Amino acid sequence: MARAAETAAMVALRNVVQRVQQASDRVNRPAAQVRVVAVSKTKPVSVIQEVYDSGHRHFGENYVQELLEKAPQLPADIQWHFVGHLQSNKAKALVSGVPNLYMVESVDSLKVANHLDRAVSGLGRQPLRVLVQVNTSGEKSKFGVEPSECVQLAKHVKKECPNLQFSGLMTIGMLDYTSTPENFQTLASCREKVCRELDIPEHECELSMGMSSDFENAIEMGSTNVRVGTTIFGPREYT
Repeated sequence: MARAAETAAMVALRNVVQRVQQASDRVNRPAAQVRVVAVSKTKPVSVIQEVYDSGHRHFGENYVQELLEKAPQLPADIQWHFVGHLQSNKAKALVSGVPNLYMVESVDSLKVANHLDRAVSGLGRQPLRVLVQVNTSGEKSKFGVEPSECVQLAKHVKKECPNLQFSGLMTIGMLDYTSTPENFQTLASCREKVCRELDIPEHECELSMGMSSDFENAIEMGSTNVRVGTTIFGPREYT
């Protein structure tokens, strides 16, 4: 039987991968150093399956309930990233309901870290990768610790949460990313401080920054993880 025609999402993903390669080439970085997380918020399982069928494995969701509903309907080798704001009282449901949860990118408080740590401990699974979210834009609408507090939270995760694996930092910059590269510069500076204080090499500390409208800029500034939603899946569909 002939291979089914590529869907719009498959074509869009291939285009994103090409743009990641081009952005990496511009700063002499191997494109393999950049992970693309396809953020499928509000999109149906069928469309996620299409992107999976093209060979992609890293997917992200913003809401716990949506991820809990989708994950059981999709292949178990998907590596899920939780990228939205996590309320501490939903940590247990998230960890227990998604066995193939690869990473929580949005740890923004000691309380959330502690709840995740206890949730993972109760399941006896391997340590869960987490990123500390930093509010680099200073906007009240954004979650994340202040840049001055990133070392404290990273140190807590690494030293006091044995069931979590501190893996780096995440930020959501201002909407007009191209004119505010300082958001990304701030996160890179935070990584320098964290790595110095925790005595870890920078290549072991990820930078998750960059979304649909600015992931190329982010890659050029050192991002190792870009969260791309609408560019792959099209506009979100809210009811």
